[in-house]
Amino acid sequence: MKKKVIYGEANYKNLVIENGYYVDKTGFIPLLEEYKNPVFLRPRRFGKSLWCTTLTYYYDINEKDHFEQLFGHTDIGKNPTPLHNSFMILSLDFSVVDPSGGIEDIRSRFNQQCNIRLLSIARRYLKYFEKSIDIDLEKDVSTNLEYLLGMINDYDLPRLYVIIDEYDNFANQLITSHQDALYRELTADNSFLKNFFKTLKKGCKDGAIARTFITGVLPITIDDLASGFNIADFITLEAKFENMMGFTHAESEKLLDDIYRDHDIDPATRPVIMEVITANYNGYRIVNPGGEGLFNSTILMYFLKKFIDTKKITEYLIDVNLKTDISWVKRLTASNPANTEELVNRLLIENRLSYNKMALSEKFNMSQFFEKSFYPISFYYLGMLTKQDEQYMCLPNLNMKSIFVDYFNEIYKIDVSTRYAEMMASFINNPDIPALFAGYWEQYISQLPEAIFRQVNENFYRTTFFDLCRQHLSDYFTWELEKSYAGGRTDLEFVGKYHGKFAGLRYLLEFKYYSNAQWSKISREMPGQTAGEKPGRKTGGKISRFRPPAKDINQLKAYEAEWKKEHPQPGNKSFLVYCFGNRGFRVFPH
Repeated sequence: MKKKVIYGEANYKNLVIENGYYVDKTGFIPLLEEYKNPVFLRPRRFGKSLWCTTLTYYYDINEKDHFEQLFGHTDIGKNPTPLHNSFMILSLDFSVVDPSGGIEDIRSRFNQQCNIRLLSIARRYLKYFEKSIDIDLEKDVSTNLEYLLGMINDYDLPRLYVIIDEYDNFANQLITSHQDALYRELTADNSFLKNFFKTLKKGCKDGAIARTFITGVLPITIDDLASGFNIADFITLEAKFENMMGFTHAESEKLLDDIYRDHDIDPATRPVIMEVITANYNGYRIVNPGGEGLFNSTILMYFLKKFIDTKKITEYLIDVNLKTDISWVKRLTASNPANTEELVNRLLIENRLSYNKMALSEKFNMSQFFEKSFYPISFYYLGMLTKQDEQYMCLPNLNMKSIFVDYFNEIYKIDVSTRYAEMMASFINNPDIPALFAGYWEQYISQLPEAIFRQVNENFYRTTFFDLCRQHLSDYFTWELEKSYAGGRTDLEFVGKYHGKFAGLRYLLEFKYYSNAQWSKISREMPGQTAGEKPGRKTGGKISRFRPPAKDINQLKAYEAEWKKEHPQPGNKSFLVYCFGNRGFRVFPH
């Protein structure tokens, strides 16, 4: 039976039983056992919940008879640790706790959800207890948990492994909705949440709890609860765990190989598919900025599910759930719109924000989360930025760039939908890159406020042009930004989808930029001023007589030579694109 891409499945056992593809991460289990109480943070949709259930089934004493079925095909199944199937499992998911209302409302829902899980333990492991366990759903969870831990110690029962997924979910919602007072109540010394973690700590000390594993997105809450659970090992930034979640390039290559083999897909299309997923889902460098990038695993599976169903590249490469991440930007920067504009502008223009390396690992609190200087750290943990090097963060891939362009357009009220039908239809009928760029300049650039042009550069024009095309031409093309070749990195490539009318067609665009001030200086030095043209002012005529410098042509030739070797199709074309502030542009076919 063919394996299936099962998108969004977070239950490891279901994934195995339903014959789903699984990228084997179980080799990290022995490393994880070196820590008693690890805390591991990753952005949303990076496979945290699936990993939690993997640990659940590996360590659950009730799953001992199913070990070979569930893990025989994995690394850990071939070399299991002595602790496998040794514990009773308390698995908690704090994302189900509704944070609306006051502190008593939250406390009641927290107790209800956690007590239900304790009741499940009492039923699932009933054979290990001398008598039935009385979990009173009306009591607070700390009281019930303490009672359960006492029973484990008193009767020398299998110890408890506590797994907490999304530990910070409901607390984060309070933070980002600026409910500061409520958050402080939640994490106060006498709060129900801190008491819960104190009970966990006591259970670890007394031996009833053998181990804990905690995962989430942000370190704020665990820092604010530190006195209640100061036995935690923060392993998020440990190099040896960098690849524990998310897919490496090699893992993604193997997954793609397996899919192509199992589903009889034309192997000629495989290099293109690898290009697409790398450009859109790869690029996360969480620990080592000089290392290989990681793929966002859940979003990659979203793409592969659609790909298997149709054998085509889906028109929409962004999972709608990923787009909701921009709401975090809005919440974090809402108190200061100027900060929002500056943040989005810098990412679109420079694609980098400086950060303090020490701030990644040092403890930080809620107030820092909203500080302008702390935005790069906050967005790093949220998965919107990644390490470019030891000084700067950047956007990791085309998907995230598109999300921030969308937000830029929203901030400046740029219309990207209603005025482009004619130019896009014309391009589809008769592909003409100079004409397409002219339409972009006339319809999109003309809407931008004057102040923007004191900041823009070639990256801005390249990214906004790409994104406008993405919105209207995604049925026909995919795109590559800064793809590496032996001669250097290209700025922008159009890639015709292999199953569409532009199959095999590629366009390479190299962007160059002159500010208004730079262009004024250059235009004054250009010969052939027309009658009535004032130097540095009315420069349209001068722009029409501009010619590419030899160094730019040679640079393009260097890219082009390698590019044409890799993509020798006769219809492929390259272009030099010059932008002169907001005064005009030239596109030169090469």
